[in-house]
Amino acid sequence: MTSKSKENVSGFIIQGFSDTPELQTSLFVLFLGIYLIILLGNLIIFLVISCNPHLHTPMYIFLLNLSLIDISSTSNILPNLLHILLTQQNNISFLGCMTQMYVFASMACSELLLLTAMAYDRYVAICDPLHYIARMSRKHCAGLIIASLTVGIVDPVGHVVLLPKLSYCASHLINHFFCDITPLLKLSCSSTFSVELLIYMEGTLLFLSSFLLTLASYIFIISAILKIQSSEGRQKAFSTCASHLACVITLYGTLFCLYMRPTTSYSLERDKYFSLLYIALGPVLNPLIYTLKNREIQSSLN
Repeated sequence: MTSKSKENVSGFIIQGFSDTPELQTSLFVLFLGIYLIILLGNLIIFLVISCNPHLHTPMYIFLLNLSLIDISSTSNILPNLLHILLTQQNNISFLGCMTQMYVFASMACSELLLLTAMAYDRYVAICDPLHYIARMSRKHCAGLIIASLTVGIVDPVGHVVLLPKLSYCASHLINHFFCDITPLLKLSCSSTFSVELLIYMEGTLLFLSSFLLTLASYIFIISAILKIQSSEGRQKAFSTCASHLACVITLYGTLFCLYMRPTTSYSLERDKYFSLLYIALGPVLNPLIYTLKNREIQSSLN
């Protein structure tokens, strides 16, 4: 890395929502409310499952870890955004930027794989209930969780290695509210082919494989539900996976809009709000989805 390149990557300026100065106070109140709702909702899920031995089953253990991921992901971004809105101090060091980008990518990857594991859990529960205890034992459940977190930790390392090698000779203003990969690539005046190639390779291996595994699970689940003769039985079977399906649709929909396309079609303003939708919508909705119609969690809360 040349000395000029080192100088170029000493730090960045996060634009956030500074293009709407008249809304800074309103946005601060809005994002503070969203962050508190996320913390409260996911902490309640975590405490209820942790304190109730009857909920120490694979489905709820997965949900507990999903809540921890949601808390970690939003705590990586929203407090810094609130600080920028409150103080207008939007400078971030290169190390801080890389750390924020790494944690965001790591949590996103872990959540993707964890939801895939949850889809497999629902598949076994509905399509092979007689062998559920054996196939989803504590050992197997812990293995799926550890594998999801491990892949999530390792997956973004390539980005952290390649991004410092780029030459950031354009503006250091990141037109986003946090350090994401694509806005950083927009600031580089050197070739970003290697980073983009890595993104698409990982997208194929991780995103599509997780999506196809989840899709296959639900094809078998729906097929098994349709074979149930009584409408009450079908409704009961579907209710066991409806919450997870809603979370999957939310996650894959926003991730697909954000990353599964070339950077030539990238819109800074549009994708800023898509990112906000991804960061806030899932962590806000997940606790609501899993508590509103879940009798076991409701009884534990009572």
